[in-house]
Amino acid sequence: MDSNSALRNGLTGHAELIVGDAQTAPHVGSGAVPVLATPVLVNLLEAAALDAAERYVPAGQQTVGIRLDIRHFAATPVGMNVRAQAEVINVDGRMIAFRVWAEDDVELIADGTHDRVIITLAKFDARMRAKAEKGHPSIKR
Repeated sequence: MDSNSALRNGLTGHAELIVGDAQTAPHVGSGAVPVLATPVLVNLLEAAALDAAERYVPAGQQTVGIRLDIRHFAATPVGMNVRAQAEVINVDGRMIAFRVWAEDDVELIADGTHDRVIITLAKFDARMRAKAEKGHPSIKR
């Protein structure tokens, strides 16, 4: 039996926030208009995907994002609530594909797809230590 068999199509997750000044484009450096910044929206969509799938990943493993394709087509002002949602649409071995979308208090503001891959933490950490040492010999972890 596949250790990831609990991961399946139809699993859903969500994440939400109330837009404050710290979540606006000018604050994060992604524009001049004081509305929800796209990089903050990206983080919220990834958090929704994590909420959908991470609890089904075996101990010693976790998921990392490898692809995100979204349209952020409506602005959200400071003070409004934003709710991001994710639905697992395909599980293929270590790969998990999600449909993602977000709404504010008035309308749909974004939609798209997101892919995550399941990694084994010990292997990933060893690769990152080796890469850090290769790129920066003074880095020791």
